[in-house]
Amino acid sequence: MLHEFITAYRDAIIARTREKLTDRPWPLASTSELEHGVPLFLTQLSETLRWETTATPYSRNAIGASALMHGRELRAMGFNISQVVHDYGDVCQAITEVAVEQRLPITTEEFHTLNRCLDAAIAGAVTEHARITAESRATEEIERSGRMAHEIRDILNTAILAFHTLKRGTVAINGSTGAVLGRSLIGLRDLVNSTLSDIRVDANIQRAERVPVGVFLSEIEVAGNLHAEYRELQFGIEAVDPELAVTADPQLLASAVMNLLNNAFKYTQTGGRVVVRALREDRRVLIEVEDQCGGIADSTEDPFKPFADRRREDRTGLGLGLSIARRAVRMQGGDIHFRNLPGEGCVFVVDVPLAEPEVEKDAPIPQAAG
Repeated sequence: MLHEFITAYRDAIIARTREKLTDRPWPLASTSELEHGVPLFLTQLSETLRWETTATPYSRNAIGASALMHGRELRAMGFNISQVVHDYGDVCQAITEVAVEQRLPITTEEFHTLNRCLDAAIAGAVTEHARITAESRATEEIERSGRMAHEIRDILNTAILAFHTLKRGTVAINGSTGAVLGRSLIGLRDLVNSTLSDIRVDANIQRAERVPVGVFLSEIEVAGNLHAEYRELQFGIEAVDPELAVTADPQLLASAVMNLLNNAFKYTQTGGRVVVRALREDRRVLIEVEDQCGGIADSTEDPFKPFADRRREDRTGLGLGLSIARRAVRMQGGDIHFRNLPGEGCVFVVDVPLAEPEVEKDAPIPQAAG
């Protein structure tokens, strides 16, 4: 019987399935998949097939319960849904191939049973996997919304306190309290802009167009000067080739660059300098934001990771800015990376596609030779 064959040739089937996992171009086989996934799949199939040889009628609930548990196990191991589906198919093919090599006759009924079990198992495992994934994402969204609400509340409370102090007329608007109010309002605006960009990225909404880099950075410069003034920093934008242009969504690109600038202003010490420059490299444009934060310690986790630890003693902010910025740029066919300058600072680089040269609309149309 097929379930007895699976038990007897378990090692051979596992080895054959692992070969398929290793050879599969996508998705790549993970270490846990090779060590745990295949045996778990095979055990489930063997048990289900055994049910078919007993007097007990076939129960979709029985295999469903096993598959639900299996889906939870795979989710805990970090398997994605595609891996779940592919692994079941690989196990089925391995069973068939080994059976043919051992000249084991598999009846049509056994094949039908095997396929039916696979169908029920895949459906159950995938459903449970998707359910847990959805719950996890929902929890993450709740935590994220809660953190954002706290961040907005803290900024507003600071702004309100500064406003009431200024309203009493006991301090000048151009003093430290006025600077606190200004920083709070700018921080609130930046948080709202980042949130709007994040929503657009999640909804896959973008409007790519030709964006002249010089004009784009001149608009960024206005906000940058305000940030620098409130934080007592120097800020400058190096000269840009007037012909340089990129293909991007201007709102998303502006949000990404401003996120990098906010980061630079936050971690650059008073009196330090933040510089922005734009360079062409082959068919790409690199927009660099260089700060004087002192560099990132080797032990610091990935700065692009959501809710990552912030640098040095400044723990303000949600830690979402760099993550949102990278997602927005990647959505436009680009990326963000950084260079660490130990003891000096960091250079964050927005890498986006170079725009094609503009075609003159009034250019004469060549006449065919007569």
